[in-house]
Amino acid sequence: MSSVYDKYESVIGLEVHAQMKTNTKAFCRCSTDFHSSPNSNVCPVCLGYPGTLPVLNQELVEYTIRMGLATNCSIREVSIFSRKNYFYPDLTKGYQITQFDTPVCYDGYLDVMLNDNVKRIGITRIHMEEDAGKSVHDFSDNDTLIDFNRCGVPLIEIVSEPDIRSSEEAYQYLSKIRQRLVYLDINDGNLEEGSMRCDANISVRLKGAEEFGTRTEVKNLNSFKNVSEAIEAEIKRQIDVIEGGGKVNYQTMTYNAKDKKTSATRSKEEAHDYRYFPEPDLVKVRVGKEWISNIEKELPEFPEVRRERFINEYDISRSDADEITQDKFFADKFERCIGFLLKKDEKSYRSIANIFRVDIKRIMNEQKLSHDEIHLSDKVIAMLADSVSSGTISATASKEIFNHILNGKTEEEQISIFKKSEQNLSQVSDDSEIEIIVKKILDENPGEVARYKIGEKKLAGFFVGKIMQESKGKANPKIVNEILIKNLEI
Repeated sequence: MSSVYDKYESVIGLEVHAQMKTNTKAFCRCSTDFHSSPNSNVCPVCLGYPGTLPVLNQELVEYTIRMGLATNCSIREVSIFSRKNYFYPDLTKGYQITQFDTPVCYDGYLDVMLNDNVKRIGITRIHMEEDAGKSVHDFSDNDTLIDFNRCGVPLIEIVSEPDIRSSEEAYQYLSKIRQRLVYLDINDGNLEEGSMRCDANISVRLKGAEEFGTRTEVKNLNSFKNVSEAIEAEIKRQIDVIEGGGKVNYQTMTYNAKDKKTSATRSKEEAHDYRYFPEPDLVKVRVGKEWISNIEKELPEFPEVRRERFINEYDISRSDADEITQDKFFADKFERCIGFLLKKDEKSYRSIANIFRVDIKRIMNEQKLSHDEIHLSDKVIAMLADSVSSGTISATASKEIFNHILNGKTEEEQISIFKKSEQNLSQVSDDSEIEIIVKKILDENPGEVARYKIGEKKLAGFFVGKIMQESKGKANPKIVNEILIKNLEI
């Protein structure tokens, strides 16, 4: 059933601010450590004292170029910094050093998958800038505290073209941006801690219309869920305004995750409101072809390329390869584990893939663990996969052993736990031993045997269950099936 909302199409562009993983700030030598006590990582330069001079952090330029190359951008040979002038309590200088009309990276794109179709989303620009401080309102209803540690922290801003048409496309694009940043090891991808933030520019128009509607900007979205929900809420709000005979105003919005609604905070500034002009204390940034070439040579293997290699080299399924390569930590650990395998064949590769996709993912979700909190030895994971692929233990026993291994704090402890558990849960693969159990079960269930022989073939599952129960789950299922069918078909 169609609704009034079906008449409209959304037009969305995202601005992603990503903190670079440099040890020092953009224009001074202060630390960028997120966990430092308030106002401990400051100096006259990042506090904007009169007479101080900024010095550009070369790593910031290199990291920006990395992201530009990873998003198919052109790299500008000469770019400059500008001053963006505005007043805010946590912006001590009264201006922000950023790039305006000459960003170092421009005209790029990323391809995302949507319902098995490729959607290309353009990237207008990627530029360098410094962060402002942080206003803290948590300690008093009447006072605002300022932490200047973030002043001067190096950022890049990644600005997309208005090519996004839904919250799902926005989610996929943002996921791809985060993935690129993490694979490049220039950002930790942590939206919750603020090292990655997203602003969404949103407008609506009647389907088929060529002109864009009036846009609003929803600021400081700090989770993937908030990005999706805020876009949906703002699209609905704009359509309701238009359908009610009103007009959408060009303004800045905020999103309330509790109420799932957007609301206006202030009128939206235009570029001229910031009175941009070239930063007089910084020289032009020159990026030569040799520098670009050297950075290009050091770029990592990106997920889509790695996924195809995993499929071809390790013969794992596309879904396994896709899930493992989505995360650089997982992909790196997967290949390290393969290096420890005793027998390198497709069965062992698939066993490791299954441990990653099922067991490790499960424990991370259940216990809400981060990568840093998963201390499973690569060698032990490989030992577990070897044991499953060789038939020494069953897939069911593997899950039990995996849970035991988690209790080991060191690799030595985990290896010891694995060996003891493997001995206790190893499969019975001896044909004669399994044959004895099979004949015992068939002798105890003559009625079911007779029904099987007159056509109730589904009873094979009944017999398998009984045999596994009798063997306490240790009988090799493959051998059980072979011997069972042989005895039933006599």
